[in-house]
Amino acid sequence: MSNSYDEIKKLLKASNVMLKGNINEDVINNIKKSYGILSEQDSIMDRDNPMKSAEEEIESGETEKSKKDKQQSYRISGGVLTLHGKDSTDLELTTDEKTAFQETMDEFINEVSDLVDFQTLNMYKTDVEWGGKIIDFDIEFYFAIGESNGIYFNGTMIKVDEDFLAMLNKLQLYYEKFKSKWAKVLSSRKKTIKKSEKTEE
Repeated sequence: MSNSYDEIKKLLKASNVMLKGNINEDVINNIKKSYGILSEQDSIMDRDNPMKSAEEEIESGETEKSKKDKQQSYRISGGVLTLHGKDSTDLELTTDEKTAFQETMDEFINEVSDLVDFQTLNMYKTDVEWGGKIIDFDIEFYFAIGESNGIYFNGTMIKVDEDFLAMLNKLQLYYEKFKSKWAKVLSSRKKTIKKSEKTEE
């Protein structure tokens, strides 16, 4: 019993010494080691919190890609299309791209849901990312083509019933149309960029 008492007394003494602030880092580390106090390493504490970084990117609208690239946004019929690229020629919007974006929004409304709040469509050199919120089901959807192909959802306590399953089916069918259309747009942009590079030479 006295052994536990002595151990507690030593720990209290060590914590009092540490709290007074008249102690350097080496002494603190020695005390921690001698009493078996576990702590995170400084290098771990200094690292960025990946979840916090991701949340900040989402709130600010900046991703790792957008920090490195130049970007230009265009408002088209109530939606926003943002082009990302290395130079000003990558940021020029063509009539075909504008039409494709308008058709994308119209087709989504006609084929999936007319109660939707669209987010910005981001077009990179090899990727397209677009999403929004389907209001009547209170879920957020996210379409990606390129490196992270697929449909992604975000929602809380979603009731799975026939209506919801029907909407998921519509969303899946529409994604295939979206993927086909924007893959052609990306392909067309690559051809245009290659032609402009050849004419510059």
